[in-house]
Amino acid sequence: MSKDNNKCDLKSCFLCKFCLNDWMPAIASQKKSYWVKKGEAIFKEGDPVTGIYFVYTASVKVHKRWGKEKELILRFATSGDILGHMGLGADNYYPVSATAVEAGVVCYVDMDFFKSSLNVNPSLAYNLITFLTDELKESEHRMRNLAHMPVKGRVAQALITLRKQFGLNEKGAINIELSRQDLASFTGTAYETLFRVLIDLTEDKTISISGKDIVILNEQKLLALTAEIV
Repeated sequence: MSKDNNKCDLKSCFLCKFCLNDWMPAIASQKKSYWVKKGEAIFKEGDPVTGIYFVYTASVKVHKRWGKEKELILRFATSGDILGHMGLGADNYYPVSATAVEAGVVCYVDMDFFKSSLNVNPSLAYNLITFLTDELKESEHRMRNLAHMPVKGRVAQALITLRKQFGLNEKGAINIELSRQDLASFTGTAYETLFRVLIDLTEDKTISISGKDIVILNEQKLLALTAEIV
């Protein structure tokens, strides 16, 4: 990552939204901004914890090793989202990795300053607890799906989730350019299996695909697939 001289707006990220106005000068003096390229790691699983990151303009995948050569994408982060918070525990190593899937700017504060911010700003502490609770519920839901939902249902759920989070571009496609391998890692399946499922969904006119653009043509069909639990 390279240092970015453009300051963030001190309004949109998780840290700034929930801190007192009187705390803003402290954030401005402590926050650092970095330009991250597509495919560049922000931090890696097993790295020593140094601080907390916030997405300003990039799109980021949060992922974990899954077997010797596979990864499981746990979630995607976009503008305003927090990264590295799982390093807050007693273990001093990041338990996950964060990698940019679209280039942009991320902001950073060291761990001591973030902990001070939690102590001074009750709203920040409360919203972090709420966020962690929601993240845990979503993680448990995804683990259930990985164990019990057919692959086609998991792919359908992934497409619905991505559209909800990123919206649509001017072509009506899901507004994030993901490689097929990343989409496979998000659904917890092999690339070859994902490829076959996408062909099936295209042939029955549930979705259409042009390059990396995926358009949902029939949301009801996708929703019906997500209801299929083995």
